[in-house]
Amino acid sequence: MLKIGSRVLINIIMNNPKQLTFPWNKDNKSSFDNFYISKSNKHLLLLLRDEAFNDDLLIFGTKDSGKTFLLQALCNLYHSRRKSAFFLPMKQTTEFSVDILDSLENVDLVCIDGIENAVGNKIWETAIFNLINRSLNSDNRLIFTSSKNIDDMNLGLKDLDSRLRKLQSHELRSLADDELLLALKHIASLRSIELGDKEAQYLLTYANRNISDLVQILESLDQLSMEMKRRITIPLIKEVI
Repeated sequence: MLKIGSRVLINIIMNNPKQLTFPWNKDNKSSFDNFYISKSNKHLLLLLRDEAFNDDLLIFGTKDSGKTFLLQALCNLYHSRRKSAFFLPMKQTTEFSVDILDSLENVDLVCIDGIENAVGNKIWETAIFNLINRSLNSDNRLIFTSSKNIDDMNLGLKDLDSRLRKLQSHELRSLADDELLLALKHIASLRSIELGDKEAQYLLTYANRNISDLVQILESLDQLSMEMKRRITIPLIKEVI
């Protein structure tokens, strides 16, 4: 396991979060403005953007519902407010020691993405439990995401299960079929991508119907259309999907 001194880590985060060189620490443009807000998710999005709301949260939802995007958007929002934020994707932390969590209670916002990936790992479950306890005595904020509801997580450490159950829990709902077209057009418009209704409907008919895959296809289409100096048409979509 790769180790990094907790004091060094905190100094980096507090002084310049961009200096971190973890595999997942790359510049991203995730923003709440780029997230299509459905009616079912409106309340959660309002809570996340509310500067006066500082409660810890557990957000659960299906794999491609947008949990990672929202956490990254929130970290970017904190940075824009000149606050410190740390994003930790649990699925990618196997090569790191749990020491990475030491002193994170001194960071304004800590986002732990995919906490279900710690289930069954006693060392990580204990380390997360200890972080929650330390954060109770500080002013920082913890936000966890999971692809499972707490009732279905089956954590081995009952104390951690108890702590997580005390957090406000919100479901991030996947887009309904009738919302996908609106979301796709919304995202295309934000990125100045010309996507006709006929072409958008074709994508929804023949591509995977989750917003994450659709956005990746949209980005590929945009790149290809610029390279070939062609507008996005159904024949061009066929070349991508």
